[in-house]
Amino acid sequence: MRKPRSPLFLERQSYRQRRVRDAARMMPFLGTILWGVPILWAGPGPHGVSTSKAMLYIFGVWLALSLVSLVITLWLQPDSDADPSEGG
Repeated sequence: MRKPRSPLFLERQSYRQRRVRDAARMMPFLGTILWGVPILWAGPGPHGVSTSKAMLYIFGVWLALSLVSLVITLWLQPDSDADPSEGG
C-alpha cells in the first residue's frame, strides 16, 4: 500500500508572491482587452462616442495600467532563488 499523502502546505508569503507574479503576467492581456473596447463603440452620432472621448479612455486605461503595474512591481519581492550575480 502507498503511504497517505500529507496535506500540501504553502507558506502564506510565498503563495501571495506567486499570485502577485500571476497578476503581473496578466497585465498585458488585460491591457489588450481594455484597449480593444473602443473598437466596439459606434462612431460619432446621437448614440456613439466621439473620437476625443475614445482617446481620453485609451489614455486613461494606459495611466491606470501604469499605476497598477507600479503597485505590483513595488509589492513584488526579489526571487530568493535567483543569483543576482548571474545577470539574468
